[in-house]
Amino acid sequence: MSGFAERFIQQGVQEGVQQGVQQGIQQGVQQGEARLLRRLLASRFGELPEATLRAIEVADPDTLLQWSDRVLTARTLEDVVH
Repeated sequence: MSGFAERFIQQGVQEGVQQGVQQGIQQGVQQGEARLLRRLLASRFGELPEATLRAIEVADPDTLLQWSDRVLTARTLEDVVH
């Protein structure tokens, strides 16, 4: 294998590793945001219904942040999550 091919492969592997690390970090942050939101909601509104827990698990990061902001002013759980 030529030096060019080896460098090309090595660069591709490095880019793949970096991309995987970045995705792992993003997933970890999202899981942490979801966990914190569940705790805040449970502290404010009591035991959470299964449907709410499922909604939190599938929510994208922007939605999780939006819901977290609403925890402070919402009167009901539905005001936060819907």
